[in-house]
Amino acid sequence: MADVTALAKEREQIFRDLFSGKTPKRVPVSNPATLEYAIQYYGEDLAVVQWDVPSMEPILDKFCQEFPTDTTPIGSLRLPAFYQMLGSKAIVMGSGGFMQHPEVVGLLAEEYDDFIAAPYDFIIDTVLPRLYTELDAEPSQKALVLAKAMKAYYDDYGTLAQIRERINAKHGLVAPAVALTEAPFDFLADFLRSFKGISGDVRRYPDKVLAACEAVLPLMIKKGKLPAPGILGFTFIPLHMAPYMRDKDFEKFYWPTFKKLVEECVAMGQNVQLFVEHDWMRYLDYLYELPENTIMRFEYGDPKLVAEKLGKKHIISGFYPVTLLQTGTEEQCIDKAKELLDILAPTGKYWFQADKSIINADKEGKVAKNLRAVLSYIMENGSY
Repeated sequence: MADVTALAKEREQIFRDLFSGKTPKRVPVSNPATLEYAIQYYGEDLAVVQWDVPSMEPILDKFCQEFPTDTTPIGSLRLPAFYQMLGSKAIVMGSGGFMQHPEVVGLLAEEYDDFIAAPYDFIIDTVLPRLYTELDAEPSQKALVLAKAMKAYYDDYGTLAQIRERINAKHGLVAPAVALTEAPFDFLADFLRSFKGISGDVRRYPDKVLAACEAVLPLMIKKGKLPAPGILGFTFIPLHMAPYMRDKDFEKFYWPTFKKLVEECVAMGQNVQLFVEHDWMRYLDYLYELPENTIMRFEYGDPKLVAEKLGKKHIISGFYPVTLLQTGTEEQCIDKAKELLDILAPTGKYWFQADKSIINADKEGKVAKNLRAVLSYIMENGSY
């Protein structure tokens, strides 16, 4: 136990140094494989295990023994009971057991003015009953459904939190506190107007889109606030729509309220981690403007260019292609890890995370074999 306690303190100090802008003892490592992957890797049925949260503990325990990591490999697990009780159309379980987010519309174009006038009220009164069909009911029935769903939510996630706490203590892992929010433009696209709808709205109703982004900004700031902001916590913001926008539309519609959101989160005393989805290379000068030590996990792009432009100011992560774990040899996978270590570690602000999370296990087990080799290589060769 003493060794595990010392290991936990060492790992915590590594993240404290990284998040505060100091060069840590070594490059911190997060396993990109999620609990969904682990469930399948050990031959369990994903669609079944997600309904039985206590059964996840031995799976996660074994997974943490077999694969080196500094943080708990749970990922963004969405447990199904809460969504099913609400009749969710926004998050649904697919035939393979994965929780998916299909294209949905919660706000009609002709309703922009009502939404802008009172966005929170509009979401409660109109959007939720549209996207969660069991809430489209008389007030007494709606209250009963909501109470049952929230009980299931807190039971499931409370149990998962206890499991995570025990696993972290047993393996000496670090568990940063995380809050999740979205850039205002992405929130409008994800749950209100849809990818297709918002793309047309920037041309048909530009003033209303701008006003809607401003109207929803306070809600996104509130959603991104940690209960107790501190150096080991961060607000996680996945970024969706910007790579699909013209430069002038990004500058006008996306960037202003997104930048305010990040600045407000930092002003509250917490870190921000961005999942920079798809290719943001044409926006690097914008990203440079964000507060110092913003954590940026990149999906695609040129790591050399990112290290040159952002590496002295911000914390860089991502880029490692998880597809290589399926298609490459062990030597090729390790060579890629070495390449990224050589490019990004000299910034002193590198956190090993992959370009995506791994959620689907392959029958051959090649991903697991290569993943274990890559994680071990970074752990053994990432010291400063």
